[in-house]
Amino acid sequence: MSAPMALGIFSVIAVGLADAYFLGQVSGAALAAVGFIYPVITALTSLSIGLSAGANAALSQKVGAGSNKEDVQRLALHATGLGCMLSVVLATAVWLAFPVAFGALGAKEDVAKEVAEYMPLWSLSLPFLVVMMVTNSVFRAHGDGATSAAIMIVAAFFGIALNPIFIFGWGPIPEMGTAGAAMSTLIGRVVAVGIALWIAWQRGLLGVCGNVLTGVFASARTILKVGLPAAMSNAINPAGMALVTAAVATVGDDAVAGFGAAGRVQSILLVPLMALSAGIGPVVGQNWGAKETERAQSATVWAFGFSLAYGAAIALVLALFATPIAGLLAASESDQEYAASYLRIVGVTLFGYGMVVIVNAAMNARDKAVWSMSLSLGRIFAVYLPLAWIGVVVFGYMGIVVAAALANLFGAAAAVFAARRTSLLSFDKISSAIPAQRPG
Repeated sequence: MSAPMALGIFSVIAVGLADAYFLGQVSGAALAAVGFIYPVITALTSLSIGLSAGANAALSQKVGAGSNKEDVQRLALHATGLGCMLSVVLATAVWLAFPVAFGALGAKEDVAKEVAEYMPLWSLSLPFLVVMMVTNSVFRAHGDGATSAAIMIVAAFFGIALNPIFIFGWGPIPEMGTAGAAMSTLIGRVVAVGIALWIAWQRGLLGVCGNVLTGVFASARTILKVGLPAAMSNAINPAGMALVTAAVATVGDDAVAGFGAAGRVQSILLVPLMALSAGIGPVVGQNWGAKETERAQSATVWAFGFSLAYGAAIALVLALFATPIAGLLAASESDQEYAASYLRIVGVTLFGYGMVVIVNAAMNARDKAVWSMSLSLGRIFAVYLPLAWIGVVVFGYMGIVVAAALANLFGAAAAVFAARRTSLLSFDKISSAIPAQRPG
């Protein structure tokens, strides 16, 4: 489940990296705009992640429990329709509100102008993203991570391949600048959602079974019971990052650019852990539906173990190569220094963030979405955000970096506590996962 999703998630992140690379060639203002845009649009895409988590929890438990095929088909169709309806409402609100929102975050003059070119087209692409993600959750709920990943790769391929064409212009296509990056993203999502829906319908994962509206309100309640808290849970981190970016903006534009570059590097490094969180959801959901709770607990133990081992490897790599890695995405030497200092220190604690996203996905899959929301809320608003603002006042940029590291360490401890309280972690399972040593 997780291996193909690693490729899919990386492809999605690659679109953001391509945007930053090409827009960095347009102007410094365009690159700085990416620093403001990235955490905001990540927060907004939480709707797609939340609804896909709700659909996955409902569908995977039905599949695990051996429910009637037509009931599963109808639930999947309801989830897709619900995602489309809610995303259109949110996209309209974003279109109307983004000038005020980005102004409040500190985007001024030239940077605000670049933001205004990007956001309208990106808002138009949001419903296509949500429907694509919900449809992908239908594939994963049936144990098919490969198709879900392939759909994400298709969207990313068009988004990246069309980037230079629309940004710089080519033949009859005029130069669009920052708006061109959003246009390529829109086209990629439209193509991908069309393919996803066609495959799901052909395979019988979506279908009209009798009266299509039968049980629609019950389906919506089931999906939103997990989907709304999961959406809020996934929105909390990027929303908090947007507010932290406002704190970074008090240091200067170079700090914002460096912080944004570090965030993009961090996103790449976290791909295996994000993929693991995407894979553990269907595993926990199906086994919980089949009353195989010990298998779900074993999955949580091994996922935490992988997070610790992978985090140690990442910490070593960043300790040795943070500066050249930062230089790949930072536009200037000053940006590079800000990015490298973040990566070197926060990299030691990335395992903690991995444990948070893993346990959140597992708790969502077994209908404990309020627990996952509370975990994310506490990490950001009780630890990271207040420490970041205190830190920047007292210590400058380094205060924000230390706050990020402390938030990840808090997240690791809180993830273990939450997993224990929701019956997803058993110390018996941990001891049994460690091979016993022979005496002598």
